[in-house]
Amino acid sequence: MDLNAVDALLRPRQRADLPRWQAGDAWLAGGTWLFSEPQDGLVRLVDLAGLGWPSHAIDPDGLSISATCTIAALNRLELPKDWIAAPLLPECCRALLGSFKVWTLATVGGNLCMALPAGPMIALAAALDGSCLIWTPDGGERRLTVTAFVRGPQETALKPGEILRRIDLPAAALRRRTAFRRIALSPNGRSAALLIGTRDPRGAFALTVTAATRRPVRLDHAALPDAAGLRAALAAAIPADLWYDDVHGAPDWRAHVTHLLAEEIRAELAGEAAR
Repeated sequence: MDLNAVDALLRPRQRADLPRWQAGDAWLAGGTWLFSEPQDGLVRLVDLAGLGWPSHAIDPDGLSISATCTIAALNRLELPKDWIAAPLLPECCRALLGSFKVWTLATVGGNLCMALPAGPMIALAAALDGSCLIWTPDGGERRLTVTAFVRGPQETALKPGEILRRIDLPAAALRRRTAFRRIALSPNGRSAALLIGTRDPRGAFALTVTAATRRPVRLDHAALPDAAGLRAALAAAIPADLWYDDVHGAPDWRAHVTHLLAEEIRAELAGEAAR
């Protein structure tokens, strides 16, 4: 898509070069969505790629993923062997359906900032206790959990001029057992429900629901609930108006399959055979 109204493209090399934010600006970090449809009112692009952020960093505290890390780069990551949650990364990458061209341009940060219910990077980060580091226009920074960052379809907690700098996943979360479930109306369709369950060595259980709901929903339990307890927790956490409704699935069907997939996850992490 040609953005015919854009009359300026800026490529800052360091944070001090970032321009003062003004109406008609957009941060460019991959741009797979930005160039996919008309962008009324957009007059200036600020390309974040020139800032040269490393795609990721691994240290004893965990994994830091740059907002400009591409889906292809995330899929190739090799993580420490004791981070047994590592298979979630390629699983969530594969949930972003697209050609190799999309994978090599689409970014982790872009997926979060788009805040689409089916965004698999949202599911990944929310399930693994992800926190967002945000640059503020005054030169400072602030942090938000991923579940607080994503507020609804194409709605985030970012204020004008703020930039998502990176997403941090703690090592403790990466050492948890995990279970992943996804369903769509067609084999290559957009996710209608994407659920991730985790269980830590002490038995604490968390279930993250995305795609089926307007924003990510996470349920945390000190111990693994039984089937009835999990059903009740889901019903309490997701009111009727929070189920998402679009061409990729009706709300009642999304609710139904979410409960089915949640029980499969619970049973898997309990070591039971899924019924």
